[in-house]
Amino acid sequence: MLNIKNVVKNWVGISLGVLIFFIIITFFNFGPGYEKAKLVAAISAMMGVWWFTEAVPLAVTAFMPLVLFPVTGIISGAKTAESYSNSTIFLFLGGMILSVAIEKWNLHKRIALNVISFFGSTPSRIVLGFMIATGFISMWINNTSTCLMIFPIGMAVILKVEESFGKQKAEAFGKTVLLSIAYASSIGGIGTFVGTAPNMVFQRIYKISFPKGHEVHFGEWMLYAVPIAVVMILFTWFLLAKVLYNVSNNFVIDKSLIREEKKKLGKISFEEKLISCVFLITCILWIFRVDLNLEWIKVPGWSNILPKGELIDDGTIAIAMAVLLFIIPTKNGEEGKSFILNRSSLKKVPWEIIILFGGGFALADGFVSSGLSKLIGEKLALFSGLPTVLLIALICFSVTAVSEIASNTATAQITLPILASISVQMNIEPYVLMIPATIAASFGFMLPVGTPPNAIVFGSERLRVTDMVKSGILIDLASVIVITFFSWLFFLR
Repeated sequence: MLNIKNVVKNWVGISLGVLIFFIIITFFNFGPGYEKAKLVAAISAMMGVWWFTEAVPLAVTAFMPLVLFPVTGIISGAKTAESYSNSTIFLFLGGMILSVAIEKWNLHKRIALNVISFFGSTPSRIVLGFMIATGFISMWINNTSTCLMIFPIGMAVILKVEESFGKQKAEAFGKTVLLSIAYASSIGGIGTFVGTAPNMVFQRIYKISFPKGHEVHFGEWMLYAVPIAVVMILFTWFLLAKVLYNVSNNFVIDKSLIREEKKKLGKISFEEKLISCVFLITCILWIFRVDLNLEWIKVPGWSNILPKGELIDDGTIAIAMAVLLFIIPTKNGEEGKSFILNRSSLKKVPWEIIILFGGGFALADGFVSSGLSKLIGEKLALFSGLPTVLLIALICFSVTAVSEIASNTATAQITLPILASISVQMNIEPYVLMIPATIAASFGFMLPVGTPPNAIVFGSERLRVTDMVKSGILIDLASVIVITFFSWLFFLR
């Protein structure tokens, strides 16, 4: 049956985007020499409205540069198409294939259950176990996929507790577990480039905007982002388990519950061991590909010993390890499982997100080639008088607020080219503004639409919007403070 309300809502979003496009084209004057910049601004505004309202699928909106850039004479079709296939996209693709293997062979469940059982049997410790397990897995697997993997485990624990202690007594515990899984999925994702989409958006847009600038490597990103993730997970755990819901002393959970879940998995399989090895090797290759400067010691990168090591990037590693998963045979050779992964495994890769990446990268390329980035930087010169640390705080607050109601990937794609322009105008290193904004884009904790993990746990129908708002607003504000502090500590001190 046709949903008239949704049709009307979508057409309002489409029409609003087109209207803004023509208003910019007709009434705005960007000055001589910036005709292409005006076109890029109009296209970006239209795409921003469509992404914001989700009037059409996000990936469909992402295709618009392929059509409008060549038609309007901004960039050729062939050049625009290159934005949809680059090393950052292949880094994401390789990481997603690895996550498909982990999910297929239930390695994620084994990791999660072992971590949870390690932390004890009181409710607050169980919650901490869930958050640490979820956060760690989310560092290496897309945060949405992580939440989908851990959510069933959380529900199984909640149902068992309700059965043992009654729904009323277990209500606060259930809400805490669900919120902890959603929030830890988003927080853990900031820890590595492959953990969440905005991180890879930063990596590519930074390369587009500053091809000769200092490249932020995988290990360098972790040195900055992992401490933020650790602090935010501990703060969120304390807020949920000790302050808002105070589940710490309600009851003691029988460890047999976790043991039963682990028993269902059986002994660790040959395939799980293989995937663990591939996963570990991949992480080591990513982190130590280039020299890692820890201030007190400099760890030399392994690529230095190769004749053409400088030609290898993180995308090369990701695809190489992904290919291995398709050629390593399983021990038992069951039907459809002769190899760790097979052809059907590729169907689980989120191709829509890959297209969304491409659209954002094409926009970033348009910003630079049309001169729009330079123009924005000149117009925003008023910010140059602000202290950098205050500017970072304002950026983080604004980006976090926008990401509450818009896709975090789209938010990063629209925001980062603008910040690149501001950094040039202020004569500071671009990553000083761009990295904090990238991390802030993943921190929308107030609303079910803020992030996919929020929506997943909200779908359990055990949470109200007010539950998410009262915890989310405090975590949002804390995240601005924490990101700003670590930005000062790493970049400005």
